Amino acid sequence: MLFKPNEAADAADGRVARKASGSRRRMLSRAITLLILGGLGYIAWTALQQKQAANRGARPDQPVPVLAATPRIQDVPVYLDGVGAVRALNTVTVRAQVDGKLISVNFTEGQDVKKDDVLGEIDPAIYQAQYDQAVATKAKDEALLANQRIDLTRYEQLAASNAGSKQQADTQRALVAQQEALIKADQAQIDNMRATLGYTKIIAPLSGRAGLRQVDQGNIIHAADVTGLVIITQLQPIAVQFSLPQQQIMRVNAASAKGELSVDVFGNDGVTVIDTGILKGIDNQVDPTTGTLKLKAEFPNAHYQLWPGQFVNVRLKVETLSKAVVVPTSAVQRGPAGTFSYVIGDDNTVTAKPVVVTQQNETQAVIASSLSSSDRVVTTGFANLSDGAKVIIGRDDQTPSADLAPRKKGSRGPQGQDGQAKDGQGKDPGKDGERRRKRGAQGEGDQKGQNGPAPGGDASGGGAKSQP
Repeated sequence: MLFKPNEAADAADGRVARKASGSRRRMLSRAITLLILGGLGYIAWTALQQKQAANRGARPDQPVPVLAATPRIQDVPVYLDGVGAVRALNTVTVRAQVDGKLISVNFTEGQDVKKDDVLGEIDPAIYQAQYDQAVATKAKDEALLANQRIDLTRYEQLAASNAGSKQQADTQRALVAQQEALIKADQAQIDNMRATLGYTKIIAPLSGRAGLRQVDQGNIIHAADVTGLVIITQLQPIAVQFSLPQQQIMRVNAASAKGELSVDVFGNDGVTVIDTGILKGIDNQVDPTTGTLKLKAEFPNAHYQLWPGQFVNVRLKVETLSKAVVVPTSAVQRGPAGTFSYVIGDDNTVTAKPVVVTQQNETQAVIASSLSSSDRVVTTGFANLSDGAKVIIGRDDQTPSADLAPRKKGSRGPQGQDGQAKDGQGKDPGKDGERRRKRGAQGEGDQKGQNGPAPGGDASGGGAKSQP
């Protein structure tokens, strides 16, 4: 196929024109894209600068409201905390010492009994008869002895006058000695029968609290019974066995060598001390499975607040720190370099001072250095606090208000008026609640709530803003 020269030139010109037009369009789109990206970057940079400026201007020289306390000089006891269990000082299973029928039970379950109280009685008929028989046997032998002594006197008189045999007198003397020994055996039998008869009364061996009855009246009980009649537990005084880590052995031994150590036991809340006792014993070896040392303390338990088997928290007083510097626990802060406290200077400027804490609990901390009784330390209001900041000190009995909370960033003025104004531009909780109630009552969806506030919304919103 043949083409004319003019037609070929026109086609080449058209292709060139189309390529040039496409290149211009691509350049234009790239320029628009770069322009849009540059605009977005500028907007972001502007917003960031405004935010940083607002943060820098949030509280230029505004004092931070805080609460402060003055360190106290006082004697502080040092305690070692442990966990233990209450143990009865003495526990006795009361068993019968003779066999027989239980004819009476003289106690009630849970009763406090005294030593030598009669808890029960076994039928004594058989043992009374045996006792009477032993008494009768002794009486018979005593009568026989009296007769033998008379015969001995006669034989001795005859032997002295050579009217009788001396051998007969000696034999009679031996019979008298034999009968005297028999009477002593009879007396021993009587004592045995008297003791056996006494065993028919089951006696309390110690004072304490009676448990649940193990045998009912009318049953035959035996001295070999394992359960016994009842278990008596001594509750006053009572013992607590607790454990301490093996690292405290030397400390406890050194303290106990100086005198008696007091032990406190806490109630169920873990705060209230319900009884105070004395350390009575330290175990002679460490438990290898737990690495702890067992100790035993004795408590008077006057109000029966301790009960055998109960788990309790205890603390052992090992020493007293004399004239220690004490501050509230909240005054001790922790940072990357360790513990520190904010100390308020004469110009109400705070300085972060590192402190060494000797011991600390929920309410107070003992400071070893860096603080004195003339200092003032911050206890509340650390949110906006930094080293070198100005502070305004409130009263301990002051009710915390909105001013004590961290101010909203970008707020101006001491009362945060701009921040309240911005909050007012947002949603009002009172209005939102009224809208939800109105939507639930009329069932018109979210549309009615968006058209305007419900009646009374302005009043409730104004009431919320009026609060300080």
